Amino acid sequence: MKLKSYCAAILSCSMLLSCTDLDEKLGSALEKGTTGNINPAELLISAYSSLNGPYQQDNRWCLQELSTDAAVAPTRGGDWDDNGTHRAIHLHTWNADNSYMSNTFGGLLTAIYQSSNVLRYSPSPQQAAEARFIRALAMFDVMDLWGVVPYRESLEDFRELPKTLTSQETIDFIISEMNAIMKDLPDGTAGQAYVASKNAARTLLMKVYLNKGAFLNRQSPKFDAADMSKVISLANEITGYTISAPGKYFDNFAPDNNVKSTENIFTLYNEEGVRGGGVDRAYWTVSHYNMTPGGWNGWATLSNFYDKFAAGDERRGIYYNYPADTTSNRTKNYKIQNVGFLEGQQYSWVTNKPLNARNPATQPLVFSRDITIRTSGATLETAGIRVIKYPFDYASKGQRNNDWVVYRYSDVLLMKAEAILRGGTPGGAADALAIVNSIRTNRGAANLTALTLDNLLDERGRELYWEGWRRQDLIRFGKFLLAGQIKPADPDPKTLVYAIPSPQIAVNNNLKQNPGY
Repeated sequence: MKLKSYCAAILSCSMLLSCTDLDEKLGSALEKGTTGNINPAELLISAYSSLNGPYQQDNRWCLQELSTDAAVAPTRGGDWDDNGTHRAIHLHTWNADNSYMSNTFGGLLTAIYQSSNVLRYSPSPQQAAEARFIRALAMFDVMDLWGVVPYRESLEDFRELPKTLTSQETIDFIISEMNAIMKDLPDGTAGQAYVASKNAARTLLMKVYLNKGAFLNRQSPKFDAADMSKVISLANEITGYTISAPGKYFDNFAPDNNVKSTENIFTLYNEEGVRGGGVDRAYWTVSHYNMTPGGWNGWATLSNFYDKFAAGDERRGIYYNYPADTTSNRTKNYKIQNVGFLEGQQYSWVTNKPLNARNPATQPLVFSRDITIRTSGATLETAGIRVIKYPFDYASKGQRNNDWVVYRYSDVLLMKAEAILRGGTPGGAADALAIVNSIRTNRGAANLTALTLDNLLDERGRELYWEGWRRQDLIRFGKFLLAGQIKPADPDPKTLVYAIPSPQIAVNNNLKQNPGY
């Protein structure tokens, strides 16, 4: 790509450009009139790719999932300590120097910059609309995680510090932007979910309206009936998707999910030899050293969360037959479970024999229900039920081809059901129940006889586990501060937003630390 060196330079400094008061020499070099011959199509690809860091390199995922009842990264002897970074997120004891917070904040600001930068170079109406969607998505995440958003209205003079938008200002901005660009976005299909579309914009708007009450009052969310009705109306406009057929849930996350999925509304593009991000980290971080391929033996889920699933629910785990599985598990028809929640004795997908741990090598590899925030001794390698959401792409040597899922149709339907329960119209309790049961039927789970906010939260956990929504859901449902299986209750509601990273405050006088930190 002819702009490779230029885009690399922009990427390396874009976090600084988003929030730093640069010296006059550098600032003057970036003023209007020095743009040169820039291709907006290439800049748009860079904008899409800028989401890979916060989404596919664990950063946003860690803040949204490790802080909840659905995931934990225990310290295993000398492994997975990292100065307590992972433990602090799960125990809600983080501070402004936590590396995941710093990486996520900087990565999202990079995406805001990269997408804004596209708009400087005469993009087509569709290119501009896609860039504005990417920017709004990143701004939504910053608001969700920190409650405020640094935003620079103009990229023409970087000597001016970005202002800080409140949650209300960010909400108003995103709603205005999505309504303005809707006409210029493509309609959207599951087969091209990696392109921002009208349906992706509608889904983002649904997220805004559904969470507005929580964003504006996190400790005591209030839900306006008009906002809930807007969620329902937007959901009804999202067409062309169907819930995956029975046995096909993991099609949404497979190496060929761009072809197979009937649900994916917005994804991040991954293709070997072309471009992509670290989707394979979703496998490496959980898998044991002796699995195929060997992983880093880290993250797990909690048994209380695992127990929310019934035995016949395919989301809990199945043997999933997919072409990119080149192991004997498929070629020799072993059919050992290879996706979902891995609990108990593990077997080789190559030999069909029981696996052992690494140290001691005589210990059976039995992933146990019991887990502590620090593991040692006999449970060092085996503590914790593991989760494989993205089937591993064995057929690729480098970049794995599973597109990273941001929005799915099942989430749209569950948001609609929730909005009905929270007073939105049209619809009643029976309609909301029918929506949830339509999903459960295809997942092999028995119908619910009634729908409450509590069991709807559980259903969102079952359907969307490890997809980066659990923290947001728990806050909206008023349960984020409660004691968990291995964490105490939060003594201070300050943790409903994260601490703004110290380096960001140091370089932007308009950015103030969140209360309590």
